[in-house]
Amino acid sequence: MAEQPVEAQQRNAPSEVPLYPPYGMPYHLPPQPRSRVVIKADLLPAISVLSLVSLVGVPLAWLWAQLAPSQLKQVTVRGPIPLTAESYHRFDSIAVFVLLGLGAGLVVGVAVWFMRERRGPVTMIAAVLGSLGAAYLATLMTGMFTGWIYDVPSATNVGDQVTVPPTLESVWVILAQPLATALAYGVLAAWNGMDDLGRRLG
Repeated sequence: MAEQPVEAQQRNAPSEVPLYPPYGMPYHLPPQPRSRVVIKADLLPAISVLSLVSLVGVPLAWLWAQLAPSQLKQVTVRGPIPLTAESYHRFDSIAVFVLLGLGAGLVVGVAVWFMRERRGPVTMIAAVLGSLGAAYLATLMTGMFTGWIYDVPSATNVGDQVTVPPTLESVWVILAQPLATALAYGVLAAWNGMDDLGRRLG
């Protein structure tokens, strides 16, 4: 049987298609649609989130009134003076409020993150502003709850010892909860790593 020429053998040989591009050549992935920030669709849910999160200030104020220590003072001619070591409770009241705000902020940030279909900067801003409103509302309602818990004597004499309800002497305590909310939401968004933060999976 006569052998075929080399050119004929090359024509009859099966063609091999490379599975991968040659070394050094760029591999082009199919174009993917870029995720965009959704604003209009998230405005109404964001308002609902802001309003609902603001109500967290009510239980926050009640918890603070239960946990914050009171001060024992003695009535003098110059007015009530704290007894020994009782003045430290002024800092304790602030520390308790800050810790409660941090805990509430972390819970709010994680809870809002589970709203998968509304993930994004609009919802995050609403949660942070709602946390700020909740902390401010808590500072306004602390006096009401402490007034229910502690009895204020109607008349005092020099030398009497009275229990003074706890008070918040710094307005900066309202920043703890919104900062914790932003931190929790931001960490979860960075950990997610998806362009749309998983909204399409909702």
